Amino acid sequence: MKKIALLGATGSIGTSTVDVVLAYPELFKIVSLTFHSNIEKGISLIKQLQPQFVGVGSEETRVELSRHFPNIEFGVGETGLVQAATLESANVVLTAVSGSIGLKPTMAAIGAGKDIALANKETLVMAGKWVMAAAKKHEVSILPVDSEHSAIYQCLEGQKPENLKELVITASGGSFRDLTRSELKFVTLEQALNHPNWSMGQKITIDSATMMNKGLEVIEAHWLFGTDYDKIKVVLHKESIVHSMVVLKDGAYLAQLGPSDMREPIQYALTYPERLPIKNEKEFDLTKIGQLHFEPMDLVRFPMLALAFKVGKKGGSYPTVYNAANEIAAMAFIEGRISYLQIEDFVQRAVENHFETTEVTLDDVIAIDQQTRAIVERWIKEEGRL
Repeated sequence: MKKIALLGATGSIGTSTVDVVLAYPELFKIVSLTFHSNIEKGISLIKQLQPQFVGVGSEETRVELSRHFPNIEFGVGETGLVQAATLESANVVLTAVSGSIGLKPTMAAIGAGKDIALANKETLVMAGKWVMAAAKKHEVSILPVDSEHSAIYQCLEGQKPENLKELVITASGGSFRDLTRSELKFVTLEQALNHPNWSMGQKITIDSATMMNKGLEVIEAHWLFGTDYDKIKVVLHKESIVHSMVVLKDGAYLAQLGPSDMREPIQYALTYPERLPIKNEKEFDLTKIGQLHFEPMDLVRFPMLALAFKVGKKGGSYPTVYNAANEIAAMAFIEGRISYLQIEDFVQRAVENHFETTEVTLDDVIAIDQQTRAIVERWIKEEGRL
């Protein structure tokens, strides 16, 4: 039986993971879980899953839940995430938290010999060099859960590395894919959250609109597959049917297709290398879809994607700055403190103001992440909404 530590249980990926686990109770058991502040949903999950350990976002939440569940051990904040990820009985950790908070528990889990099912892009964006080295040292697997990276992983199965010509990551284009730059000036949060293809959390939906999410995926793909940035390409594919592709040196394209259902990549990561039927699978018929469309990405229209390639090639802590600035700016937009296009402005400025003269360590990266957040937050408070 796979015994799972689920970090981020109340989010969209966490919810889909629970569906997969409950579909095969004889194969999977969630032994620890974490969530930040959705107490109502958290209580429901605890009753349903009966985990040994639960990590929560605040001491107040811990106290309240301890009254409901006196026989369950609780932890708080980052410490709680690490405790959940390193629980002795867990043998795989599915990281579905959003943001850089996923780094420390993932590194701790790797150090404890746990396999990682990775749905937290920021972990590899911030610290891909150290995460992949640690996984190699401790002989643990890192299996991608993002639909795009899972697709590439599946397409590369059985292929010799030297046969790879290119990775092709598909992008839906997000909520504003048909708007011009000038039309973006006055868009609202409600409009930004209206994704045409996927139902996701607020932050990732904003990142999808700015194409920041795809930029993070490019950097993540570089580390997951050991692929040079010059061999990673992003194409606009509005239907989100082809989840991603690989191109081999003889010109063959291998693509992974399917419905927009996150249970498939989650289940594959948990059952690899085996496959199981998806219970209550979504209807999918290519003859009803009829046509698929692909377009080149406009890097002027989506500057956050262009910036991802730039910071990725620079390496060091530049991707950390890129991600940290965006986490603060995207949340400021969600909170109504800045306008939509200011997200890009603050991220661009943070990267342009960052200078690196020596090779950085993992501790440096963590410090730079915090410094960047403080700087961008100060800019936002000083300048406000334009």
